[in-house]
Amino acid sequence: MHEMKMFRENPELIFKDLKKRKMSNDIAKNVIELDKKWRKFIEEGNRLRAERNSISKEIGNLKKNGEDFSSLLNKMSGIKKKLIENEKNTKKTLDGRNKARMRVPNILENEVPIGDDEHGNKQISVHGPKIIDKEILSHQEIIENINGADLKRAAKIAGRRFYFLTGDLARLEMALVNYAIETLYQKGYSLTIPPFFMNREAYEGVVDLNDFEEVMYKVEEQDFYLIATSEHPLTARFKDEILELKDKPLRFAGFSTNFRKEVGAHGLSDRGIWRVHQFAKVEQVIICKPDESEKLHKEILDNAILIFEGLEIPFRVVDICTGDIGTIAARKYDLEAWMPATNQWKEIVSASNCKTYQSVRLNMRYRTPEGTKFPHTLNATAIATTRALASIVENNQRKDGSVVIPKVLRKWMANQKVIESK
Repeated sequence: MHEMKMFRENPELIFKDLKKRKMSNDIAKNVIELDKKWRKFIEEGNRLRAERNSISKEIGNLKKNGEDFSSLLNKMSGIKKKLIENEKNTKKTLDGRNKARMRVPNILENEVPIGDDEHGNKQISVHGPKIIDKEILSHQEIIENINGADLKRAAKIAGRRFYFLTGDLARLEMALVNYAIETLYQKGYSLTIPPFFMNREAYEGVVDLNDFEEVMYKVEEQDFYLIATSEHPLTARFKDEILELKDKPLRFAGFSTNFRKEVGAHGLSDRGIWRVHQFAKVEQVIICKPDESEKLHKEILDNAILIFEGLEIPFRVVDICTGDIGTIAARKYDLEAWMPATNQWKEIVSASNCKTYQSVRLNMRYRTPEGTKFPHTLNATAIATTRALASIVENNQRKDGSVVIPKVLRKWMANQKVIESK
C-alpha cells in the first residue's frame, strides 16, 4: 500500500504505473476522491467542535450571571447530533479510502519487462543442460515406481491434490528441508517456524486479499486463514512495531507447512505432487533499510540459485513482466526447473522486492535519527519441497525406474545414493 502523500502529491506516478500494468486509473482516482471527502468531513468536525466549545463557554458565562441560556442548550443539542453524524461519516469514508488504497498495486521498477502475461517474462540465465528424451517418465509415474507417495488413499480421506509421502521420498523431503535451512543458516538467516494461522487484519497487511483470498483456506466462522507461505506471518509479525535496523537487516529462514486451494483446471504437468493443497517450504524473508533492498534482492536470488545449482537440476532465471508480477512486488524473479517429461520450464522459486508496500499496510517502521520510516520487505523461496522433489525425480531418473539422489542431500540420507524402483 502506498502512503497517502503519494496520492496527494504525486498521483501521476501511480497513474503511469497503472497504465504500464494496463489497469484503469479509476482505482487510484477513487482513493483520491475519498481522501478529499474525508478531509472535508474532518474540517466539518473541527468546525462543529469549535462551535460546541464556544457555546459551552457562553452557557457557562450566562449560568454564572444567572441569565437564561435555554436557546443555547437547544443549539448545543443540534450540534451534538451533527457531530455524531459527522463522526460516523468520517469513519466510513476513511475505512472506504483505506480499503480502496489497498487495491492499488505497488509501483514497478523501471527495469520490469513489459508484457501481457507469462509469455512476456524475460530469460536472464540458464543453468545446467536440459534433458531431451522421448522415453522419459513423468514425475508421477516415477513416484509410483518407487512407492514414494500414496495419492489414492490421501484422496479418499482428504480429497484430490493431497498425498501421503512415503519411504525414501519422505526422507528426501526432509533432506531438502535440512539442506535449505543449513545453507541459509550459514549465510546468517535465523530459522523461524511461524504459526500456521493468521487473522484477516494481519493477512491484509501482506497480500491483496481481493486477489489472494480465493486460493486460501478460511476457518469457518472464525477470523483465521491457514497460511499459504511462511513469508506472510514472518513479515506480519512486526505489525504496528518500530524496529531497530541500525547494524544489519533482519534475515529469516521460515519453515512451514502451507495450504492453498489451487483452484481451476490444470494440465498434465501439474498432476502428481506438483500442484497440491498442502506442501512444506523453506522461505527467505528480509526486512531492511530502503537503500539496501536492491542488493539484498540479488542476495536472496543468488541464495536460491546456489541451492538449486547444488541439487544439479536444470533451471533458468526469468525476470517477471508487468502482466505477470501481481500486486505486491515492485520487481520479481523466478527460477523455473526444466521438466523433461513435458518439455516445459516450471516455476520452483519466486524472489520479490516489495519495497515499502507491505510495511505501510502493516504500519511497520524502523527508527532513524530523523524519525521513523517504512522499511523495505523482501521474500524468496529457498525450497518448496513437492516441486523440488518432482523436478529431482524427473531429471535424475534412470532407465530401470530408480532415481539418483543429489550428492548434497546424501548426508541426510545415511549416504544413500539411489532410490530403487520397487
